[in-house]
Amino acid sequence: MAGHTENEIVIDAPMDLVWDMTNDIESWTNLFSEYSKAEIIERRDGTILFRLALHPDEDGKVWDWVSARTPDEATRTVRSHRVQTGPFKYMWIYWEYLQTDDGVRMRWVQDFEMRPQAPVDDAAMTERINGNSPIQLALIKEKVEAAAARAEVSG
Repeated sequence: MAGHTENEIVIDAPMDLVWDMTNDIESWTNLFSEYSKAEIIERRDGTILFRLALHPDEDGKVWDWVSARTPDEATRTVRSHRVQTGPFKYMWIYWEYLQTDDGVRMRWVQDFEMRPQAPVDDAAMTERINGNSPIQLALIKEKVEAAAARAEVSG
């Protein structure tokens, strides 16, 4: 059994701004509410190796991992996967940016499988991702649209 999620949002902002802000990994601690740390480890051949850390759990445990991310500006897509998989057997994430009449539709597709010893199974992780992704997408939308409004006023 494996998990699969698809979540999306439309952001009323220019494509370049949406692309630039959501691909600036070092600013993810400001863009997402769940990350306490986002650091670039290496950039090589168009792929970015980076470490993310969540805010501590109630018991003080900090979950962190290393991922590789390959953005393709020409197709406005990003392919990412966890290098340090932790509780996952694998975790692949696909980001897609599509221009619409209402703005940029940003879509996240996540495919994964949990390890047998993981604290949750595939169904529980699917539920967790589908519960958290809309929250994170709404925050991103709010922050990118605010940046677009500031740029419009100053520009």
